[in-house]
Amino acid sequence: MAKKIGVTMEVGKDGVAVITISNPPVNSLASQIISGLKEKFQDANQRSDVKAIVLTGNGGRFSGGFDINVFQQVHKTGDISLMPEVSVDLVCNLMEDSRKPLVAAVEGLALGGGLELAMACHARVAAPKAQLGLPELTLGVIPGFGGTQRLPRLVGLEKGTDMILLSKSISSEEGQKLGLIDALVPPGDLLTASRKWALDIAAGRKPFLRSLHRTDKIGSLSEARAILMNARQVAKRIAPNMPQHLACIEVIEDGITHGGYSGVLKEAEVFKQLVLSDTAKALVHVFFAQRATSKVPKVTDVGLKPRPMRKVAVIGGGLMGSGIATALLLSNIRVVLKEVNSEYLLKGIKSVEANLKGLVSRGKLTQDKAGKAFSLLKGVLDYSEFKDVDMVIEAVIENIQLKQKIFKEIEEVCPPNCILASNTSTIDLNVIGEKTNSKDRIVGAHFFSPAHLMTLLEIVRTENTSAQVILDLMALGKAIKKVPVVVGNCIGFAVNRTFFPYTQAAHMLVNLGVDLFRVDSVITSFGLPLGPFQLGDLAGHGIGMAVKDIYAKAYGDRMFVSPLTELLLKTGRNGKINGRGYYIYEKGSKPKPDSSVLSVVEESRKLTNIMPGGKPISVTDKEIVEMILFPVVNEACRVLDEGVVIRASDLDVASVLGMSFPSYRGGLLFWADTVGPKYIYERLKRLSETYGSFFKPSRYLEEREMKGMLLSEPKSSRSRL
Repeated sequence: MAKKIGVTMEVGKDGVAVITISNPPVNSLASQIISGLKEKFQDANQRSDVKAIVLTGNGGRFSGGFDINVFQQVHKTGDISLMPEVSVDLVCNLMEDSRKPLVAAVEGLALGGGLELAMACHARVAAPKAQLGLPELTLGVIPGFGGTQRLPRLVGLEKGTDMILLSKSISSEEGQKLGLIDALVPPGDLLTASRKWALDIAAGRKPFLRSLHRTDKIGSLSEARAILMNARQVAKRIAPNMPQHLACIEVIEDGITHGGYSGVLKEAEVFKQLVLSDTAKALVHVFFAQRATSKVPKVTDVGLKPRPMRKVAVIGGGLMGSGIATALLLSNIRVVLKEVNSEYLLKGIKSVEANLKGLVSRGKLTQDKAGKAFSLLKGVLDYSEFKDVDMVIEAVIENIQLKQKIFKEIEEVCPPNCILASNTSTIDLNVIGEKTNSKDRIVGAHFFSPAHLMTLLEIVRTENTSAQVILDLMALGKAIKKVPVVVGNCIGFAVNRTFFPYTQAAHMLVNLGVDLFRVDSVITSFGLPLGPFQLGDLAGHGIGMAVKDIYAKAYGDRMFVSPLTELLLKTGRNGKINGRGYYIYEKGSKPKPDSSVLSVVEESRKLTNIMPGGKPISVTDKEIVEMILFPVVNEACRVLDEGVVIRASDLDVASVLGMSFPSYRGGLLFWADTVGPKYIYERLKRLSETYGSFFKPSRYLEEREMKGMLLSEPKSSRSRL
């Protein structure tokens, strides 16, 4: 029987008090759990019939850590006193400094605050395959219940610092080798073995070890300083724009220099500062925003259940089709891959095989699982296998007539409730399906390239798509480990539409005389993995040219027309695909800026002739960021205004997962609200006066600026969704 939320204590005849945390699903340490733990430990410490204590979690899990909802409350209210006092009151005083031995019985997982509680115990007994780690830095904070001090003392300074900085979890097997776990026992024996261990400490048969007081794995001060100096270099490389990594190293160093208890006090102080930092607010926002995407009004709240997708057909075995097929196969879904001829089909099957091999070589997949996944794939040249598929995903080239023909054909050969999905990135779904009679089954399943690695799935609905079809596709998205975001039907949908000004603004800057490699460098320093020009190289400039007309037709009034891509293609530079674009691509080495591209840039500048007085403009790095990203924010405002997304936070998630906008800035709109709608509006207005309508503030941005509202605040009125 499931226990209710809380902490229980049972004292056995052997004199061992078993304290159990119960807060399904992962026994997170909510405020009531923490006060329950304080109460039970006080009780156990005072009772004369208790000789020793065992701490465990209910339902096969120790604890997944501190309750992140509390961070959200602190961010909403700005009230840091909502954070319970844990590190000194509970962990040091009641647990570690208890006169009665305390053993952690760990199974399933002990993460974050969960592992910190276990490390404050005097021994740790674990079941196999338990997951142990301190992932706090991924939320912009540091471990706050003594983890920065105890982990290095238990596993060694280098390993402990590495685990915390990289948020790396380990198994209980590795934990035993490192000294974090004292004994591994089968799950059925976990409580018995833990009780015995606790009694052995009480009787003096096993050592009474307090983690915070241990120094045997820290090494000399000079060794420690060398390790931490190296850790600082790592932190600067992996997190140049975030404060928590370096702050964490400072706290670890404090404990080594001034002793563990001093480190615990320093950790508590720094933790509180970091909880209120912009980085923590942004990362916690993205965490909750991602959860919110699974709530879709009139779809997930009307009592429908998703239908199982056992067999899916993919039409087109190119880069996208083979990537989508790979993602499905990895989740044990049978896939029928259709191509137009045997040469293309063989190529598509080989691509799937190469994707799987790539995952094996990177250690993400076992050879056995790769073989099993590949065995679920069947290549076909006709529709005979389509008679029992649950869903079809069309992933052919962006050609309207071809897509219309395919949709007419699949409507005839597939079962009557089969989902008909398109992976189009630019074409209106109503146009694709206009020749069919099944408009309620037509939906967009827009994957991002490479589809087996990128986690975003835009689910595009028309006004005709049924709620059942959307729910089915959301469930499939989750099953194949994607984050599905439901969006409305327009050219470019949510992500590509929002970001189409990104490349155009970069082209405008270059035509105004700014160095293109500087633009890329400034944007990567801001936190995007690739600048606009390297991104163009990666996508292939042929693609840019192909979609240009579609966007021009839809959004021509606010486009900057640049001849640069066309000139680039004329000189045989297609991008990474043929080894040359703005950069030179050679196997085994990083992309190198190609200085000979500057003659192409010069030609483009002559043709556009927009440099004021024929001289290059002078801009700061900050102005480059604003000139490139503010037009993107402006388009996001239009996407919100038209109701293309359900809520602003969905666009934040989509920008992080689809465009790799830095999560530590909270996604595009969260970042814009941090900068301030008033500032963005005024900058765009000034830019539009100087450089024209490309920068003209949208009506939504103007309204928000006038009313003093945030861009992300929901509007109560109409929505297309």
